[in-house]
Amino acid sequence: MSDTSTRARRPFARGLPLAAPLRLGRPSDTWFKPALSVVVASAVPHLALLATGRLDLVMYTMAGSLCALYGHALPYARRARTVAGVVLSMSAGLATALVTASLTHSTAVLVAVGALLAAAQKVLCDATRIGPPGHVILTFVSSAALFAPQRLGQVPAHLALTLAAGAVAWLVCVGPALIRREGPERRAVARALEAAADCAADPGPRTRNGAAAAVHAAWQCLLVSGRPTPVRRSLERLVAHAEEALAVPPPDPDLLRARAALVRARGPVPEPPPGPGTADALYGIDAERAALRASGGRRAARRAARRTLVRSLGPGSHLLPVAARTLIGCALAGYLCAALGVGRPYWAIVTAASLYQANVTLTWNRALQRTLGNLLGVLVFAAVLPLSRTGPLALVLCCLSFSFAAEALITRNYWLGSVAVTPMALLVLEFGGSHPAGELIGDRVLDTVLGALAGFLAATLVTNRRAAGRVERALEATARARTEAETAYAAPSAELDRARRALTASLVELREAGDTAAGEWWQRALPEQELLAAEQAGHRTLAATAQRLGPAARAPE
Repeated sequence: MSDTSTRARRPFARGLPLAAPLRLGRPSDTWFKPALSVVVASAVPHLALLATGRLDLVMYTMAGSLCALYGHALPYARRARTVAGVVLSMSAGLATALVTASLTHSTAVLVAVGALLAAAQKVLCDATRIGPPGHVILTFVSSAALFAPQRLGQVPAHLALTLAAGAVAWLVCVGPALIRREGPERRAVARALEAAADCAADPGPRTRNGAAAAVHAAWQCLLVSGRPTPVRRSLERLVAHAEEALAVPPPDPDLLRARAALVRARGPVPEPPPGPGTADALYGIDAERAALRASGGRRAARRAARRTLVRSLGPGSHLLPVAARTLIGCALAGYLCAALGVGRPYWAIVTAASLYQANVTLTWNRALQRTLGNLLGVLVFAAVLPLSRTGPLALVLCCLSFSFAAEALITRNYWLGSVAVTPMALLVLEFGGSHPAGELIGDRVLDTVLGALAGFLAATLVTNRRAAGRVERALEATARARTEAETAYAAPSAELDRARRALTASLVELREAGDTAAGEWWQRALPEQELLAAEQAGHRTLAATAQRLGPAARAPE
């Protein structure tokens, strides 16, 4: 590879794409799960409130119902804890907003609290890697509650409604375990097999890194899924088979894809041919699972998770500049809208909060997508508003339909999902009483434009030089993990397998850190040659240890 392609670059301000962020992609393989879950979780409280004539309370039950959007990629044991945590986090943010709204009517104070909540929710979701939809739903609920009429005595009852709806959402998310308890694990393993097939068919850094990430995600999913049932044991063999395919590409990648299709189906899990590293991999994951179940193992794992979280929120964390961007952008958007006399500045706060991604380039993409989606969404709202006003049931059905459409479309592109999210958010206001359509549309358009402008301005002005520091730390961690994997070659199989998984995790973190820093502005040069060399060396070590070869047997790439 030429020096020109690998020399360090300084990612200052650069041209921003216009067409690429708007292109439609393939839908997620599980798009229907959050779409159906949020509809079912919302329908139960919606219809209960409709029957009792209290649709004005929908905002509080919707806060709990929206928790059904989380955790669908996790095995059910982990999903149960994650969704419960989301419900509690949602309730805590809502409680803060409701108490604040009941104590003051000062727009300046409400905007400040909304910006602080948005920043806290953003950094906590990023630190815990909660996954989509991330902090946006939490910020939407808490920001809307800040500007809703509220008395202090009403807060406990409203929080009770949220917790009750959250309990329904928890049951909806965890309930499928009674039908297909290994469903999430099967999907994770199928993705690993498909990624390994893509890497075998088109070898290169992109497909190799993608396959390593998919294999690592599959191992982690199986590790936290629970006791090793016969189905999970077969899935573990398939992941080991996919991992070996990265070291020695099979002559026919379509066989991997065929096995992935069978894994996704409802029939029995296929058994791959035995490979040289399968027994070691199974022994290793059994030993790791036993260590977690041993006396003190779970406590040690929780302590390690807390230490990781504290480091993510510590003074040197790369997440703190993103939190600062969120705080400043949301506050600026809210105050601008308030100064212009907009009655609902929380829309601008939510718009600004929804923009912030891992770096400036991705934030620009989201700003473009959000603006286009919201502007098209207000047109859809104008078209459907007469229908929604024909009766309370029609309003409920319209909201449920847009909830499904939003999750069905958003995985193809964020702007497409926003076309459905916008009318749903506007229709929620109708539960409390009719509003002039022109006022709603005008406010939403103005809030969208101002929120996007203020949010992106904050992203460009608040630099994140710590992104490059994250790359340096990831390089050091990868070097240590590679040394440990090479040293563990002569160790028992369980230690070698743990070392290999640690190396894979460090390579995934290294690629994520590199991609994040590459899209960031105003920072020092990135060590691209060192990044490329570290990835190549790490993958060579993985390939060598997968075949039980010593480091000396590795030929240079």
